[in-house]
Amino acid sequence: MDAERGNVGGPLLDVRGLTKIFGSLRACDGVDLKINRGEIHALLGENGAGKSTFVKMLFGSLEPYSGEIWWKGEKVRIASPGEARRLGIGMVFQHFSLFDALTAAENIALSLDDGSPIGTIAAKAKALSYSYGLPLDPYSLVGDLSVGERQRIEIIRCLLQTPDLIILDEPTSVLTPQEADKLFETLERLRSEGKSILYISHRLEEVKRMCDGATVLRHGKVVGHCDPRQETASSLARMMVGSEVNAVTRPPVDARVDHSPLLEIRALSRKAATPFAVPLRAIDLSVKAGEVVGIAGVAGNGQGEFFEAISGEVRQEDAGSVRISGKDAGHLSISKRRLLGAAFVPEERLGHGAAPLMPLSENLLLSRFATDGKAFLGPLGTIRTATIESASERIIKHMDVRMSGKDPEAAALSGGNLQKFIVGRELDRQPSVMVVNQPTWGVDAGAAARIRQALIELARAGSAVLVISQDLDELFEISDFIAVMHNGTMSAPLPIADATFEKIGLLMGGASPEEGHPVGEAA
Repeated sequence: MDAERGNVGGPLLDVRGLTKIFGSLRACDGVDLKINRGEIHALLGENGAGKSTFVKMLFGSLEPYSGEIWWKGEKVRIASPGEARRLGIGMVFQHFSLFDALTAAENIALSLDDGSPIGTIAAKAKALSYSYGLPLDPYSLVGDLSVGERQRIEIIRCLLQTPDLIILDEPTSVLTPQEADKLFETLERLRSEGKSILYISHRLEEVKRMCDGATVLRHGKVVGHCDPRQETASSLARMMVGSEVNAVTRPPVDARVDHSPLLEIRALSRKAATPFAVPLRAIDLSVKAGEVVGIAGVAGNGQGEFFEAISGEVRQEDAGSVRISGKDAGHLSISKRRLLGAAFVPEERLGHGAAPLMPLSENLLLSRFATDGKAFLGPLGTIRTATIESASERIIKHMDVRMSGKDPEAAALSGGNLQKFIVGRELDRQPSVMVVNQPTWGVDAGAAARIRQALIELARAGSAVLVISQDLDELFEISDFIAVMHNGTMSAPLPIADATFEKIGLLMGGASPEEGHPVGEAA
């Protein structure tokens, strides 16, 4: 058997019975997986299914409790990420490992062992980033970048290491359809050159398009291996969840709802806060009661600055540039905007949307003490612990948040389950205005459907919902209108009946969908 394993014609990676236990939780329970040379293999599963734990063991970030890893026909022990890279395994994590105070090039240099000058590394990174359709300024400070731009650094850093196996986690979440197509071409070229890819994605249509095989995890165990090209998106989702995933439905806007504008953005402009930030330029937008308006755009085109302006993280000089429920809110703080009926879900869930080391109940108190003070706080500011825990449990039940124990710290949840809690925390208030940035980033099909349906239902109940997302499938599924941000400007919203992927993709790239050339320039 061992001699056969040593055959160079065998699988590149052969994992047998890999197990990882945290306390009483078997995060990975006897996982088997094989990847051949020149194969793109999907790893599928719900949030909390064990995908992240599994790939962290492959990359040396976690040590297995038991099981074996065979690499190029030899049994190996991967003790660290450095050892994984030396073997030829590259990894792009969903949650990034970057230093905010360093530039993109400096972060990339930390993972390379060739001792090249920083200028050489920067030039290579920039050339590679543009060739893959992921434009990157290698001298930009990571602390000034959006989540999407940080993911670009991770992808380029991995590719510069020329690995034999590339582990990609949600690689297309920050790309336009045109850029995603270019990335797919690159992955196909890598496959033809004999490189292998372990592909983690919740976008099942792209899994069907790109992947030669798939392994499906549920509750830490392998529940199936399949050829995704022979499956439907529904059958793949059913394998992941263990039951049918309810389709998202978007009923017509109720004509009986008062369709007055509840969120108004008037000539919103903002200077760039840092040399690498994007200035906002005279943005106008109105979101009416009963509507979902989607904002598309490639990461780093001003979406983060736009969210900060609406939420009150950055206040405006002109109080009337942001109006909530008919009242000028540009000068108001986040809490005072919440008191006008607004709710906000930021892009980065861990650290921005939730304090990592605080339990869920305390995170709930932090975000809602201003609006729910009478319920959550007693005389002299004492905390009504039982009331807060009850509200937290209500949110957990409604959003099907899965946890390993009662009231865990935010950092103990998988990314998707934390996202469900944060979105549910705001929905629980039934706000009149809901602003969400990347509502289902890195979230599995079942959880994404639950979040999307909840946003639609909130709108149809009479609220105004604004969704900023880089997932065009998501925006087309839930939006009544779609506008596009590019370089700090915003296009006029398109009714969903008139919107197409091609039109939106062109706008995302800075071109007019009618003329096919950059907006403001002659053809």
